[in-house]
Amino acid sequence: MPAMRFSRPVAVFVGLGFPHEIDSVIEAYQFLDEWTGSRSPSHAATLALCQAALGGECEADAVRVAFEAFAAARGILAPDAFELAAARAAEEWMMPSQPN
Repeated sequence: MPAMRFSRPVAVFVGLGFPHEIDSVIEAYQFLDEWTGSRSPSHAATLALCQAALGGECEADAVRVAFEAFAAARGILAPDAFELAAARAAEEWMMPSQPN
């Protein structure tokens, strides 16, 4: 079964809130298959899209978009590490310096 890599990984929070990168259709499928939360229509649709991609019926990045939307809706989408670092640097730069 081909892994079908995403063009860019999707970072999600797992377990005790640790970020984990999902970077292929098979990883997204496994994540969704093991999902212990509510199995909503969006869960079923994303899982079906994974199966379609594994069957050669759609592109990996279509799954990536759907998986990212699923993760965002569930509140488990982790911010991109680079974006988070840039945001923190910008916040520090914008804050007035404190006298020593």
